Amino acid sequence: MTTHLVAFAEGLVMGTVTQSKGGRLTFLYSDQWLASSGAYPLSVSIPLAPGQQGQRKIEPFLWGLLPDNEIVLGQWARKFHVSPRNVFGLIANVGEDCAGAVQFVQPERLDAVRLGARPEVQWLDEAGVADRLRALRQDQSAWRMAGDTGQFSLGGAQPKTALLLENDRWGVPSGRLPTTHILKPPTGEFDGHAENEHFCLELARSFNLPVANSEIRRFEDQIAIVIERYDRVKTGGTIHRVHQEDVSQAMGLPPTKKYQSDGGPGVREIAELLTTFSTAPVEDIKTFVGAIAFNWLVAGTDAHAKNYALLLGSESRIRLAPLYDLASALPYPGMHPIGLKLAMKIGGEYGLRNIAARQWRKLAVEAHQNPEEVLANLRATAEAMPDRVLTVQQRVEREGLTHEILGRLSDRLIARAKECQHLLR
Repeated sequence: MTTHLVAFAEGLVMGTVTQSKGGRLTFLYSDQWLASSGAYPLSVSIPLAPGQQGQRKIEPFLWGLLPDNEIVLGQWARKFHVSPRNVFGLIANVGEDCAGAVQFVQPERLDAVRLGARPEVQWLDEAGVADRLRALRQDQSAWRMAGDTGQFSLGGAQPKTALLLENDRWGVPSGRLPTTHILKPPTGEFDGHAENEHFCLELARSFNLPVANSEIRRFEDQIAIVIERYDRVKTGGTIHRVHQEDVSQAMGLPPTKKYQSDGGPGVREIAELLTTFSTAPVEDIKTFVGAIAFNWLVAGTDAHAKNYALLLGSESRIRLAPLYDLASALPYPGMHPIGLKLAMKIGGEYGLRNIAARQWRKLAVEAHQNPEEVLANLRATAEAMPDRVLTVQQRVEREGLTHEILGRLSDRLIARAKECQHLLR
């Protein structure tokens, strides 16, 4: 049984994860990586330094790479014949394509990943992509199909798959070649979620917030939101991985503490994280506060710590990543602002209806921002929201989106914006 996993990045061995006979995990950076001019940390919670780093540091990071979904973890555990609580065993099977730049490779696979010729790609036609989306809607653990050689893992709770898009062809990559796009089909009771997420991402973009690129695509009778991975870039015809980690990982916290009410970070803690590590803390904190404001305005109730991330580069270059997983709770049955709560407190309050100008002033102080400037920006955004909503609705409908959720979402966002204008007086 594998007791070591090689952390591989930028063509180098970054380090080694070791599992003892008793199941304890440690991580050790390689001398080669520590000496590299392009080195960056696996996580800001696991600083570049010689010597072993213990389970309390490496285990939360590894859990953060896996789906935050017990059903998916259980299915994977049965498939790979490991315990669903064995993070090492799970990563050993799916760690060659994770969020960020680092691949976790079994030692016997290292040469194939490092030195292999052109990696194998299983190319898919439209029917092949549709089959995968269909399977995901029926079984949320079906991230890969039987017979696939390439495996991947992504954090988060929603069912999804990740594919390579190259020269207008979709494929399942393996080895060194990464996936480039995430595909998320509509699921369960939240019909229209794909359209909702795309709409909210485009709405945030209209307010100059940095967001992941997305589009709605149809494959036969299946629909999905297709998100371009911001942790992948193409230069000179080659796709490169870019390192990133979510805020929970950066703070050394497991996914079970992604919500502030479960012991996760709030605005003050994340602002301190950005102050400590960001290369441009003033700009990044302003963006973060803008994201908190946007989620309050649209009733984005799932904006927890795993839905914010850092990009990590060499020479300690660290920035807040583009926003992702934006969606409104408003268009769904029973989701009225009077009963909705946010994932993070604003000025000591979770409830949408309990948050007004006083709470925003308190948040501004927590985030080291000028309270009157924060309020002025928030009021301007709320004032502009109705027109922006209508503009985005018209654009996505011209692009071919027809789901009934769009009209309902637009109406409720406009009503919510007017309510927020009143709350901010």
